[in-house]
Amino acid sequence: MTAALVAGLVAGYGIAVPVGAVGTYLVSLTARSSLRTGVCAALGVAAADGIYALLATVGGTAVAVALRPVLTPLRWASVVVLLALAAWSAASAVRRYRAHRLAVRSDPPPPSPARAFLSLLGITLLNPTTVVYFAALVLGAGAQDAVRPLEQGVFVLAAFAASASWQVLLAGGGALLGRALTGRRGRLSTALVSSGVMTVLAVRLL
Repeated sequence: MTAALVAGLVAGYGIAVPVGAVGTYLVSLTARSSLRTGVCAALGVAAADGIYALLATVGGTAVAVALRPVLTPLRWASVVVLLALAAWSAASAVRRYRAHRLAVRSDPPPPSPARAFLSLLGITLLNPTTVVYFAALVLGAGAQDAVRPLEQGVFVLAAFAASASWQVLLAGGGALLGRALTGRRGRLSTALVSSGVMTVLAVRLL
């Protein structure tokens, strides 16, 4: 039981701690909306990690074999999504900055918490890093002896909890960033930096 708990925590933090495109977008989203929206988005990321952890524990080698043919399409889909998010974020920020409407009530409303959850869930499910990471777990699980359902459940819950705790921490950082950078130039800079990072990471996937 303890071994499954530790393994789940290690797996969850292992995929969550490196801040990549998803983490960058999460921080940026929270900075421009609210902590509640950011936390819901963070739980969407953690839910995707939990889904892949579940597949890793119950799917075995069959899931690993099924994932191999779609890794390349998932990578290209992730590139397209990241580039689209980067372009949309930068263009929207520049347009609002030029119109001098970044901090007024006429700004477009932020996404609802439910929409933020679903958006980050989908983005993370398409993230090839997450796919490859848990595909490796699947390959490793396929070579081991059968694991009891209770231990599988502990592993999945631990992986979800680890990922959720880190993503919520990132969302909290995004909320603090949003309070600190309230000016038009600050928000424009945040948007452009976020878009730049997402673009670079998307190009590196090619």
